[in-house]
Amino acid sequence: MKITSTAFEQNQAIPSKYTCDGQDIIPSLLFSEIPSGSQSLVLTVVDPDSPSGHFTHWVVWNIPADTKEISEGMLPAGLVEGKNDFGKTGYGGPCPSQGTHHYVFNLYALDTKLDLSTGMSREELEDTMSNHIISHTELVGFYKRQ
Repeated sequence: MKITSTAFEQNQAIPSKYTCDGQDIIPSLLFSEIPSGSQSLVLTVVDPDSPSGHFTHWVVWNIPADTKEISEGMLPAGLVEGKNDFGKTGYGGPCPSQGTHHYVFNLYALDTKLDLSTGMSREELEDTMSNHIISHTELVGFYKRQ
């Protein structure tokens, strides 16, 4: 299973367009080699360098398993978003207080769809999906505010 982006390469800088310093929009994300038997996909974006620990920037689940792309700034219909650590539902781009942080886009293939309400936290999502993960991959990008 793979996750890539046309906006940035693995272990490279995330353009400011996708951060709090720019338009704060979702970068394009491409999914491939999804395992057979997958019923849905889950995507989380986490900053492990945050002083408060693993800061959640985005949580989305019930992505259809046949999804190949999330287009820049767009959220396909039917997906469910959770609450990020900015206290909002939806995407919140990189916005480190100081220094360079890395941002991990985690893609999970699950053997089920999840019956969770909008606004759930990443921790609640991870607890619910833990016994349903078929595969996991990640895309890592870096950002430092100017």
